[in-house]
Amino acid sequence: MEALKLWKLAAQAGEAEASYRIGMLYARGEGVVRSVPDAAIWYERAAQLGNIDAQFQLGLIFLYGANPVLGPYRHETWYQSSAARLGDEAANVQDLIFPHGTSVAKDVDTAFRWISAAAEGGKAEAQTVLGNMYSEGLGCTKDFQMALGWFQAAAEQKCAPAEFALGDVYYQGRGVPVDFEQAAIWYRRAADQDHVRAQVALAFMNLKGAGMPEAPAEAARLFQSAAKHDDAIALYNIGLLRLNGKGVTKDLDLAETALRKAARKDYLPAIQALAEFYSHGAGAEPDLREAATWYEKAAERGDVQAQFFIGRFYATGTGVSPNIRQAAKWFERAAENGHATAAFNVAIFYLNGSGVERNVETAIKWFERASEGGISAAQVQLGRLYSAGNGVPRDQKLAGEWLSKAAVGGDPDAKTAYALFLLHHDGSADRLAQVQSLLTEAAEAGYAPAAFQLGAMQMGKFGGVADVRGAIPWFTRAAKAGHVEAQYTLALLFADPNSGVNDARASATWMTAAARAGNAAAQFQLAVMYCTGNGVAQDVAQGVTWYESAAQQGHTVAQYNLAVMLGRGQGREADPKKAAEWFQKAAEQGMAEAQLAVGDALMSGAGVAQDRDMAVHWYQQAARQNNEGAVRRLRAIGLTLVDTER
Repeated sequence: MEALKLWKLAAQAGEAEASYRIGMLYARGEGVVRSVPDAAIWYERAAQLGNIDAQFQLGLIFLYGANPVLGPYRHETWYQSSAARLGDEAANVQDLIFPHGTSVAKDVDTAFRWISAAAEGGKAEAQTVLGNMYSEGLGCTKDFQMALGWFQAAAEQKCAPAEFALGDVYYQGRGVPVDFEQAAIWYRRAADQDHVRAQVALAFMNLKGAGMPEAPAEAARLFQSAAKHDDAIALYNIGLLRLNGKGVTKDLDLAETALRKAARKDYLPAIQALAEFYSHGAGAEPDLREAATWYEKAAERGDVQAQFFIGRFYATGTGVSPNIRQAAKWFERAAENGHATAAFNVAIFYLNGSGVERNVETAIKWFERASEGGISAAQVQLGRLYSAGNGVPRDQKLAGEWLSKAAVGGDPDAKTAYALFLLHHDGSADRLAQVQSLLTEAAEAGYAPAAFQLGAMQMGKFGGVADVRGAIPWFTRAAKAGHVEAQYTLALLFADPNSGVNDARASATWMTAAARAGNAAAQFQLAVMYCTGNGVAQDVAQGVTWYESAAQQGHTVAQYNLAVMLGRGQGREADPKKAAEWFQKAAEQGMAEAQLAVGDALMSGAGVAQDRDMAVHWYQQAARQNNEGAVRRLRAIGLTLVDTER
């Protein structure tokens, strides 16, 4: 390179500018192998001769230090390549190529000396850096007044970074009283020179009305100007303003674009905002897949709430494929970072062995952590674990302490759990009064299970004389709140002619509610009511429908009755094949009548292929339960139960 040759000649003649230029070539890797140590050597030659640019650059090198260059042309690559080809001579080759080494150690004292020299020589950028060094006490004693003086000197030269620094001085009150108006003046001067950080700082002042009236439109303009330089903070904030239509026209597309740009720069608030944006839709349809993607990114960055949310997403299959192991991982991460609800969730996972190996000891640890975070459900779980001795030694004293602590917190579920604990462990009159009080408080707070238990107490479940009329109001309160067992209990009470409250229509109403909620016993009873016209208009087809609902949940008698009706064509078109299938299901659950029916179907070929041996098998099963019909069938074909068992 001709310029390098000429500059070297000039440098040998003592020309400071030439040495500075050669230093720049090495710093940039232009025409030579990039080498900061070599750059420093040439900068120092120029600096010694009074070149302020060289003094400044040399000061910066020592201020920050310089590690070996990274990438395919890093110094280690040269050395490794030489070592592969030259062996022991590699060190000599490296010394030839990099005679001054491959790195420069950080040295703030030397940095301060050279930057001071450049600042005293009038270089504005050096004066600004020197001001920062005095502000932070780098290479010198911290001195805000000296910092202020150097910032002012640089600002007089219209140096934007210095003007911004002065804005910070007055905004933060560093060595001067806090003065938002002065801060705004200096930020404005720097912002007018397109200084991005100054634009962002001034935008915040306009947005908050600090030292000036609130001006959202001006804030938006400044954020937008800084965002053109791809500043993550500016992109994030203009995104929020566009999202809310504050100071700028609301535009979800532009808001999303800005937030996404900031998020791609790994700016955590933008990642969090995008997750919320897609999760809630913000005026558009939610996109839970995108929400999951951004929540997971925020979670990976250590955001606790995001760790909890992505754990919940994996647990429920929201926006991602369900993955209990991933859910457990993220709940545990969030729990380790102090998220109480996550601690409770991961405790449940360890207790049940969901996504992790079952470990009651670890579950207890997390329940205790959740309890410390105010989760009363964790205290209830601890009480139940120690009471039942589930994976831990049974300890009723400790169980009572945890449940009592939970109840004191006021949670209705906790009060109910403690009340039931007392009922089962202390039947004294005093305890019963305390139980009644706890359950009443929980029920009055709208907790249906507590109202149901009060009804059960009135029915004499825990001792005493049954008072049906006293129980009805509590069962009704629970039933109206959607408590299915209360609905079914009410239906049975109203259906019982000896209850003193017999009311077939009321029974049908509550039986329907429980049946629709999925209670198999209620579905069976409702089927009977429709088939007999008890409390409802007789409707055999409806009866078949409800028998089928109960049968699908495994209700044995419903399976048998459904099979009978399908076989006879009652309420539905006759279907011997389906009838045989339902008889089989009931038979497999041990119902003798169904076993007899399956045997008959196999013997006759009604809905199934004839199979005498299997028919005998089912007759045998029913006969073992003393079913007379099965015994007669066996005798009719010349067998006895004893014969078939030989």
